Amino acid sequence: MTFDEFRASLAAGQEPPGPPLVRALWHDARGNWDTAHRIAQDVPGADAAWVHAYLHRKEGDSGNAAYWYRRAGRTPTDGRLEDEWTALARALLNTSRDGSASA
Repeated sequence: MTFDEFRASLAAGQEPPGPPLVRALWHDARGNWDTAHRIAQDVPGADAAWVHAYLHRKEGDSGNAAYWYRRAGRTPTDGRLEDEWTALARALLNTSRDGSASA
């Protein structure tokens, strides 16, 4: 799935098939933070920690977000949430094509 197709699925309101973290971002973009968080916390690895960090930053819990950024091996950001969401989606969609981590 391309990034544009993923964005189109948001407008269509149909959850796309795919890896759990992509689905977590889809739910977040649709306003379902709890569902997104529930999905992300059940997935291991650095990409999941990054999604988890983003979600806690969005929630306003900077301390918890900082913990998850460390787990992800990333520097906490204070940039726009929309920009981080886009970076996450692009990285995860790229990863889902070949199975290797790109982020």
